[in-house]
Amino acid sequence: MSSNAKHLHSIDAGHYKNTAGCATEIMPIPDVVKISMSQHIGAPCKPLVAKGDTVKVGQLIGDTDAFVSAPIHSSVSGTVVAIETQRSAMGGNDTLVVIETDKKQEMWEGIKVPEVDDLAGFVKAVRESGLVGLGGASFPTHIKYNPRNLDDVHTLILNGAECEPFITSDHRTMLEDTQDIIDGMKLIMKYLNLDEAYIGIEENKPDAIAKLDQMFAEQGLTNMHTFKLQARYPKGAERVLVYEITGKTMNAGVLPADLGIILSNVTSVAFVGQYFRTGVPLINKRMTIDGSAVAEPKNIIAPIGTQIHDVVEFCGGYKEAPKKILMGGPMMGRAIFSDALPIIKNNNAILCFSEAQTAIPEETACINCGRCHNACPFGLLPTALADAFDRGDAEQLNRLKVMQCMECGSCSFVCPARRPLGFINKLGQGVVKEAGIK
Repeated sequence: MSSNAKHLHSIDAGHYKNTAGCATEIMPIPDVVKISMSQHIGAPCKPLVAKGDTVKVGQLIGDTDAFVSAPIHSSVSGTVVAIETQRSAMGGNDTLVVIETDKKQEMWEGIKVPEVDDLAGFVKAVRESGLVGLGGASFPTHIKYNPRNLDDVHTLILNGAECEPFITSDHRTMLEDTQDIIDGMKLIMKYLNLDEAYIGIEENKPDAIAKLDQMFAEQGLTNMHTFKLQARYPKGAERVLVYEITGKTMNAGVLPADLGIILSNVTSVAFVGQYFRTGVPLINKRMTIDGSAVAEPKNIIAPIGTQIHDVVEFCGGYKEAPKKILMGGPMMGRAIFSDALPIIKNNNAILCFSEAQTAIPEETACINCGRCHNACPFGLLPTALADAFDRGDAEQLNRLKVMQCMECGSCSFVCPARRPLGFINKLGQGVVKEAGIK
């Protein structure tokens, strides 16, 4: 949540891309994985296995008939030892399939490379892969790749900005899985009949830009382009990225497809390329592990369902007790209550901060400096929104366009009074919704 941004006031402002030069390391298979049945926006899956069942890598272990959903597969081979419930990072109760691994990593016999002839087959295969948005949103990707207004959609945009501090996992994907990205782009453009594609990348990743440009040129891909973005948060936000590349304004509630665009995270597209080459569903995740409490910050690939304490142990363990652990970045990531929680599909980072790096200065009175307004990507008035929220004035909150807030946390970060303005906006959106204002 954007209120996490407040803790960064205690350290110098910067991008903190400490692991940008760290090649990805593959984590050994842990003794136990706990695979959540709630790994996407929409309806959770129901377990398709029971205690005592033997499972293999890539085997389907969770699914649902709900439209907004994505199936879940085993990341390991072993034995199901429990089906249990655990409080999630979102505050709800998740069903977990607990598997004791045998370390053999035997592949499920049902794995096969998809055979696709048309868009319907492509969308079906993407769903069967279990792919969701890997940049953090976790929206089931097969729905995104099947827009209702397909004839009006002509452009593919890949989000390779990775503007959050600390996180470098997408950067490593662009350097290490470049051909997979290109193959994924080709498939999406072929089956959705798109004309051109852009990859938005912040200028602090010149090696990724250069490699992609080189491979586009070598392969004669004249309809694929990189788009250099200013290295400034939140350039990777969906609505900001669309505006930067196309000049089109995307208001709250508008989908990229409504503007003729398919927008997908660069790692999601790389997975499409991998899946149509190997047939192996989404079972692993590349992540950045960093923060002042981590002994050896790294980029790693871990089996989905690995518990966070096992991930940190692979990175040398804690060099000091963590005061705050985030799933995701410091601006929009979510603080979690335990390192026993498992990795899920959309985790792109685990950040573990020491007490010195999480100190939150005392909140003081607003001095009307206007920094929050200047920092807002949409020109909102956070202090006026905060005043309206304090009064419970739903009409004024709506007039001030609180629903346009995307919770990036920029206002909280720049506020010299250390006010949690981004979080107040989120609460204000709840006031407007409860009032039934449209």
